[in-house]
Amino acid sequence: MMKGEEMKEIKIGMLGFGTVGTGVVRVLRENEREITAKAGVKLTLKSVLVRDAKKERPYMEGLHLTENVDEILNDEEIDIVIELLGGIHPAREYMLVAMEKGKNVVTANKDVVAQFGKDMFEAMEKYGVDFHFEASVGGGIPIVMPLKQCLTANRVTEIMGIINGTTNYMLSQMAENGSDYDSVLKEAQAKGYAEANPAADVEGLDAARKIAILASIAFNTRIRFEDVSVEGITKVTPEDIEYAKALGYVVKLLAIGRDCGEAGVDVRVHPVFLPKAHPLASVNDVYNAIFVRGNAIGEAMFYGRGAGSLPTASAVVADVIDIARDMQLDTFGRLHCTCYAHKSLCPVEETKASYYVRLLVDDEPGVLAAIATAFGNHKVSLKSVIQTRRYKERAEIVAVTHVVKHRKMQEAAADLEKLAVVSEIRSIIRVENPQEDGAC
Repeated sequence: MMKGEEMKEIKIGMLGFGTVGTGVVRVLRENEREITAKAGVKLTLKSVLVRDAKKERPYMEGLHLTENVDEILNDEEIDIVIELLGGIHPAREYMLVAMEKGKNVVTANKDVVAQFGKDMFEAMEKYGVDFHFEASVGGGIPIVMPLKQCLTANRVTEIMGIINGTTNYMLSQMAENGSDYDSVLKEAQAKGYAEANPAADVEGLDAARKIAILASIAFNTRIRFEDVSVEGITKVTPEDIEYAKALGYVVKLLAIGRDCGEAGVDVRVHPVFLPKAHPLASVNDVYNAIFVRGNAIGEAMFYGRGAGSLPTASAVVADVIDIARDMQLDTFGRLHCTCYAHKSLCPVEETKASYYVRLLVDDEPGVLAAIATAFGNHKVSLKSVIQTRRYKERAEIVAVTHVVKHRKMQEAAADLEKLAVVSEIRSIIRVENPQEDGAC
């Protein structure tokens, strides 16, 4: 198109036609009139890459389906490519080829953005195209654009979120029904919330990829997936959740990013005891929420469905509309890479938190003194200690510490395991309490 020439139609190619791809088609069709008015141009889905072009797809008639990706990548009429294949390979390679051929790219692929975001932005700049990825984090919840645009006047100091619907559903069910981990996992799989192999969700890997993306944007420094300290929910028990309730907390799998100044950037995923008064504490079921703290805005939270066909498609199509607007203005890269700072990482051993510790010990005099000494030897101060359950000749003791470095907590735990009166350390879970002095 010549500069100044009125654009009448923008053609799109889509790679992948699964749950989100089906949602994209629905959104484009059902909201066609509004989308055309908002984009200022007609958006036409020209071709879709599928595994089996002969497979029947009800309500999707009229689409041109192809099993040959080159048919899309080499089509000069296609200006925007939507990548919905998931995984790293061959999705990453397809996106890079698309940009090399002058096509703008929209993706929902957290794996590629978290591990190869630098490559994608470099290709964007090199070939003069746009690269948008709002749907890679939070499904339909707008968070990438707000961080890059609406909150850009802030110095963001903290971003913390429930960004995996599967684990949030499981923990919510455990809290409401007293179910154990294995039972709620089977239930989540039966409802389609969890995959047959749920490792990416329950071990925290999905959330780790997402917080790597968000922390990179929030703190203007590159955080890779491998930089994130990760712990999943597989060891959380109904007993832990009951103790949390008794102490005034709920158990959540949180993705946490903090800019700790000279100490570096702290980015991690793990279960936490979260105060019931915290805005994230009431986020249940499959819902997601992202809490942001900035020096100008104060506190803000973004809440909604973090996955699903239509919510994720909403974010994908919004990116397409934004690119369409850029194309009509003959511009690109307004939301370019913002990782201009080079901040160090805060080693997980140096991060600070309070801790909930659950121990099975001998039920005899002097036990509490021995445990207190083991904590004290590593300068771990105890806020409270309670004993509520007995198991024949043993007792269960729960201790909550004041804020301490993770390294000190690990050292104290190692000494506790050596004590003859300690049969088992059943749980160690961080207590998230931002109001406490000393927490990074």
